[in-house]
Amino acid sequence: MSIAIIGGSGLMVLEGLEIERQQMQKTPYGEPSGPLTFGLLNNREIIFLPRHGNPHIIPPHEINYRANVWALRENGVEDIIAINAVGGITTEMTPGKLVIPDQLIDYTWSRQHTFFAKNDKEVVHVDFTVPYTPSLRQQILRAAKSISVDCIDGGTYGATQGPRLETAAEVLRMESDGCGLVGMTGMPEAVLARELELNYACISVVANWAAGKSDELISMESIQEYLHKGMGKVRTLLSATIRGNRT
Repeated sequence: MSIAIIGGSGLMVLEGLEIERQQMQKTPYGEPSGPLTFGLLNNREIIFLPRHGNPHIIPPHEINYRANVWALRENGVEDIIAINAVGGITTEMTPGKLVIPDQLIDYTWSRQHTFFAKNDKEVVHVDFTVPYTPSLRQQILRAAKSISVDCIDGGTYGATQGPRLETAAEVLRMESDGCGLVGMTGMPEAVLARELELNYACISVVANWAAGKSDELISMESIQEYLHKGMGKVRTLLSATIRGNRT
């Protein structure tokens, strides 16, 4: 086993996955968001885990990110592809686009964000200069090109606390900080994977314009519409990426 998919909003079930079994996994950090689903996608063994649970009941700030990542590592996972629904900030990040970010900024607080707690024997500082694994990002981008799925290569993901959406002023600040996308689940998931020396990359689905970036009010109906369309492309891209992951 070497690859896992963490599903975000709109991807609680992975269509095309031939399910072999499900397993509840105990961890030193509590229980993950739900049972791990083991199965075959394109004849490749994977593990699928919806981070919000199934049904979608766990808000972003209450997800047990440590248990999720630990459980995957304990079952032999080496690569994690995370799916995130996001808002678009810059002009190119239009609703419906798929983006493979290459940087992030963490605006969250009070989340359990490290495996290296104060009772450890030594302080550990992981290198997080490049938060997403370049080789895994390139694998996703190659797969997208091979099946003619349009993806934006690069962008900075701003991770906010949630569960509320952001104010227009907050989005302006994030844009001035260099963020092109805003979401609520990008951290601490990415750094926890780094601490466990796992490869990690994400596919972001732009579901709406961020606050203040459109004259239209943000509505859940519109978000769900773009998510539905975007997740269809995500499923196709995941299948192609898995097909190319044979190492």
